[in-house]
Amino acid sequence: MTPISAAPGVATRVRSRVLLYAVTLAVITYIDRVCISQAEAAISRDFHLTPTQMGYVFAVFTWSYALLEIPGGWLGDRFGARSVLTRIVLWWSFFTAATGWAWSYTSLLVTRGLFGAGEAGCFPNITRALKTWLPADERVRAQGIVWLSARWGGAFTPLLVVVILNYVSWRVAFGMFGALGVAWAYFFRRWYRDNPRDNPQVNAAELARIGPGDGAGGDHHRVPWRVFLTSRTVWLLWLQYAFLSYGWWFYITWLPKYLRDARGLDIKKGALLAMLPLFLGGIGCLVAGSFGTRLARWMGSMARARRLLACVGFAGASLLLLVSVRLADPFWAMLAMGMASFSNDLTMPGSWAACMDVGGRHAGTLSGSMNMMGNLGGSIAPIATGAILQATNNNWAMTFYVSAALYSLGVVAWLFIDPVTPLKGSTPASSPPA
Repeated sequence: MTPISAAPGVATRVRSRVLLYAVTLAVITYIDRVCISQAEAAISRDFHLTPTQMGYVFAVFTWSYALLEIPGGWLGDRFGARSVLTRIVLWWSFFTAATGWAWSYTSLLVTRGLFGAGEAGCFPNITRALKTWLPADERVRAQGIVWLSARWGGAFTPLLVVVILNYVSWRVAFGMFGALGVAWAYFFRRWYRDNPRDNPQVNAAELARIGPGDGAGGDHHRVPWRVFLTSRTVWLLWLQYAFLSYGWWFYITWLPKYLRDARGLDIKKGALLAMLPLFLGGIGCLVAGSFGTRLARWMGSMARARRLLACVGFAGASLLLLVSVRLADPFWAMLAMGMASFSNDLTMPGSWAACMDVGGRHAGTLSGSMNMMGNLGGSIAPIATGAILQATNNNWAMTFYVSAALYSLGVVAWLFIDPVTPLKGSTPASSPPA
């Protein structure tokens, strides 16, 4: 048998189809999770929900999503992305549709919690698939494309929901969104294989380009939880991501109601402006990912470059949110809020890269734990917002003051984070300049 490393000929590009599946699934995840914010008015009316109750409907998704993220990733490591992604996409697609079958406040809570439990394994298993199928020098770019697609999927969802709600009820709309995932799972299951060598369309030259890969197996080293729990950097990474997520979750939960109630916009104009935070946030991810390496070369230090970008991002998000409150024109106010989201997402690449370098061979576990803490922090936001509105007679400015204050704490956290030095006992995942 000819060694793969010596394979002649022009390499096929079958692996690009894996990225296509990852991108389309990222879009579907954000359509399914963002659509409820646009349907909030109809749901609240039909079930006679208070703002606090609706806050719990938003938050229960985040709780189950956060708590099951690490188990969802572990299942992919254990059984492979093909099996796990197929099952969890069918699971959450069913409960997306089932949202439209809810008959009470309690049934709505249960349905959204089970929906979040399914989506929890999505991005860890997308990462597993990309790591298996892509050579190392293509993975970072692929992750950037996936996150851009996810953000933009969420950005255009408000418009999509508005169009659909012109023709069908919100209950039927959730069934239509659920059908998207079922179709994706069918085609993905038929085509995808956990090992590129099992796909006959991949030639030997492409296999050589991909390299040995990881297949369906993962890292079975014991997770050093004691080291994690006694590390200042780990705790600060967790905290800053919770602060980041608190502010960001407003954009996919209460924003449509804010545009209606505080800015006086109808559903169509509100949907157009609601695109800005996620649209500009996606651009922020790409800018930080591409500019961060250049900044590190210019400063002579990856640690200082990551710290600077994160501090600028947190500070910018805080200040721009406060600016948005002071602007009377809805367009300029939402543009300021969109730029706050852009600043918010400037911090993301550095946070995830820090997990890779600090966590070393346990980078996946550290990344999952950071994302879990972030989503737990984010889950507080919709509940707190509902409670603030109810307690202050719909004082929306107060909700932004809280988010701005937490963003400021993110700046403080990053001043003390060492984002490049591996934890004791971890093998470095990369070797950035100190």
